[in-house]
Amino acid sequence: MQIPGDVHAVLADARTIIRGDRVQIPFELDPVLYKRVNVMLQDVGGRWDGRKAVRAHVFPFPVEDFLRACLAAGEWPSKFEQGWYPTPPRVVFDMLEHASIRVGHTVLEPSAGVGSIAKPAAEQMGLVDCVELDPRRAHALRELGTARRVIEGDFLGLDPLAIDEPYDRVLMNPPFSNAIGHVMHALGFLRDGGTLVAVLPESVTWNTDRTTREFRELVERAEGEWVPLPADAFKPSGTSVRTVLLSLDAEPGGPLPTHGWHQRQPQQLDLFAAA
Repeated sequence: MQIPGDVHAVLADARTIIRGDRVQIPFELDPVLYKRVNVMLQDVGGRWDGRKAVRAHVFPFPVEDFLRACLAAGEWPSKFEQGWYPTPPRVVFDMLEHASIRVGHTVLEPSAGVGSIAKPAAEQMGLVDCVELDPRRAHALRELGTARRVIEGDFLGLDPLAIDEPYDRVLMNPPFSNAIGHVMHALGFLRDGGTLVAVLPESVTWNTDRTTREFRELVERAEGEWVPLPADAFKPSGTSVRTVLLSLDAEPGGPLPTHGWHQRQPQQLDLFAAA
């Protein structure tokens, strides 16, 4: 949900204190504007504590990184819109542990948000390319300046065979509504011998629909690793959805549909081509 301009101005004001689990606005607002600020902070999970020693909105999680990301993007993930949830720093740390990025590795982050994963990956000397559908978040990524390239558009609309060089690493926190579809598409951008690490809803480990079962079977054949995350891993991002990490190493000649796998598939013959 887009942050209204006047609310954004209040929260981005240098006098506003966003620290730990609290947001404190130590200056007077007119009642209408205060109500608008309060609605947003409550929707994110804050509760007003009017005690003299506090006088702040208090959150059940460390709110600073999350709210800074929201301000950078100009929107927040409303509990009424199950959409964008920035990847919490603790989860990013675990992802990077499994990715083992080395100097010069090329890294793709689909659905990159405002750089919660891209920035730490670049700090590990990875060459990071980002894809982001939302123009505001894409703008924030460019302003961040850590990505080698920012592609604004729908990741699922990109052709993996249109790229010159596949990626050494793919790190992703895909939309949970189509998480498997995003992971399968992302594999097409991964080089043989590369590693994909994805945050997924825990439901992919037990759902019984055909797509999910076939996905788990593929992960098993590829000897992928399911890494449980704490039940409240995404609480800092305003959601209680339970999540897991998936780590996949794409062995050359293995079952994963990597960039090389796609290239090795025989081209369909045009049976009606003129002789």
